[in-house]
Amino acid sequence: MSNAKVDIKKYRLRAYRKKKVLAAFMKKLEKKQPREARAIMKDAEKYAWSQINCQKCGNCCMTMTPTWKKAEIKRVAEHLGMTYKEFFDKWLFVEEESGDICNRTTPCQFFDQRKGLCKIYDLRPNDCATFPHLYRKDLFDQMEVYTNNLHRCPATLVAIEYLHKEMVGKKKK
Repeated sequence: MSNAKVDIKKYRLRAYRKKKVLAAFMKKLEKKQPREARAIMKDAEKYAWSQINCQKCGNCCMTMTPTWKKAEIKRVAEHLGMTYKEFFDKWLFVEEESGDICNRTTPCQFFDQRKGLCKIYDLRPNDCATFPHLYRKDLFDQMEVYTNNLHRCPATLVAIEYLHKEMVGKKKK
């Protein structure tokens, strides 16, 4: 894995160039749900992390908001010497449509833009710790999410490119 800063612009351009093909591929996967896709996605995720150093990117922290669980809010609030209510009122809101607890703003209030690091990395919400949620039991239910994240997360792009290459390449042989 590279220790160099991730070139977000390069990955974003690549994602926009490939989005149509990859989105169509993911729609077919969602519809057909081939059994081998899960195993290939597991390899795709490993490959993506060998290519992308998440801690040298931070684009998700700059452009998205995590969902928070109450226990996570309590843990981080205590760490910061705040009450749950103080923490919630200062930084969070409940999304009307989903009921999810989210950050009020992006970039994330805990992302140090100068250093490119999360200030609460060891305490971050599970949504952050497991992002971009590549290898999951509900893999086929995530295709729209992956499509939406292609330009936001270089690891998602690399993993989906790998999955596409492996699945389409096998059929052409």
